[in-house]
Amino acid sequence: MSDVHGDLRARRLDAARAWSRFVEQGETGETAVRPEILHSWSRSGAAVGTDLTEAPMDDESDTQAYFRGSPLQVAVERVEDELRRTAEDGDLVLALTDADTRILWTYGGRVMRRKAETVNFVAGARWDESSVGTNALALAMRDGSPSMVFSAEHYAPIVHNWVCWAAPVHDPVTGQQLGVIDLSTTWDRTHPIGLATARMMARMIEGAIPASDWRPGPEHAAIAQPGLSLTLLGTTETWLDGRRLLLNRRQTEILALLALHPEGLSTEQLHALLYGDQAVTLSTLKAEVSHLRSALGGQLASRPYRLTVPVTTDVDTVLRRVRRGDVRAAVEAYGGDLLPGSNSPALCELGDYVAVALREALMANPEPDAVLRYTERSPYDTEVVEVCLATLGTRPHPSRPLLKARLAAART
Repeated sequence: MSDVHGDLRARRLDAARAWSRFVEQGETGETAVRPEILHSWSRSGAAVGTDLTEAPMDDESDTQAYFRGSPLQVAVERVEDELRRTAEDGDLVLALTDADTRILWTYGGRVMRRKAETVNFVAGARWDESSVGTNALALAMRDGSPSMVFSAEHYAPIVHNWVCWAAPVHDPVTGQQLGVIDLSTTWDRTHPIGLATARMMARMIEGAIPASDWRPGPEHAAIAQPGLSLTLLGTTETWLDGRRLLLNRRQTEILALLALHPEGLSTEQLHALLYGDQAVTLSTLKAEVSHLRSALGGQLASRPYRLTVPVTTDVDTVLRRVRRGDVRAAVEAYGGDLLPGSNSPALCELGDYVAVALREALMANPEPDAVLRYTERSPYDTEVVEVCLATLGTRPHPSRPLLKARLAAART
């Protein structure tokens, strides 16, 4: 643990030095921070002073009127218990924003709630880049992808003691970006699964958004097909006959295990794969299966437990593409760790298998575009990038500068 804290302190010091050089001299040194942070600092410097003491506030009644009865409020109410547990268990402060990065809802653990209030990390506050500078909420909203900002990577010194992870929240059927969900805590509590947890929270909120009158178009053909479609890598989504299902984590794990064992599983087998040595009764498992059967419209048989509906998973897609040697397509289908945070021994083992299989495929055939895409999911896997650059040699390639930037950022 001391090594981890030592690494975090060194990383924080590097970020603080880079920030100071940028503010004082307009440059950071070639390898000091990630490119996206440097670009954001450049934009922020033109709009925000380093003497900022708190985020600006919108009219409170306007914010309440916007949120009240909105699809986002309905979604939060449906999953609020889970959101609150996440905040309390990790002493985090959670925030949900609209598409302008205005905070609509927050909830915090005891310590972080007080810290959040001192900088206006509260409902009605504006956390866009032009209001408070570089932060994870603004980057996730701007880029449309999950973002992490650590310590002095924030432009405003008022949050240099924070680490923030944010992920976009989309309308699950139209794809419109509605806002972002952010998880924040102090820098010394940085955890490798922070970004994956933000993605999971975003998917959970999306799954709770009320259905619209939308009908799937050609770009949504995969989820519109009859049957069950599971996304398990990086994010979690379940679609049945073109309709998104709202499942809790345990139900999703059960569904994943059954999808990966089409021959079926006995109650005892499923219990072992799901819980391992945990002291969980068979009756608890049977209750979860019963709820899942109801969500699936009865398409879950007993003795053994077996799905009676066609199933596709992104796990199968990735492994199939690896087997046929299509590394680029395999990376494209790989969303990240399998069910991040799961403690199912079988799913943890499968997640490791998929990650290693994909990594070995990249090491054997390090296509630059595929490696670059892979670094978005595994930014600290420097060996894959080094092998790719070594394979390129001196040959020009448009991805070379980006690969070098990724390598430098990971080393920093």
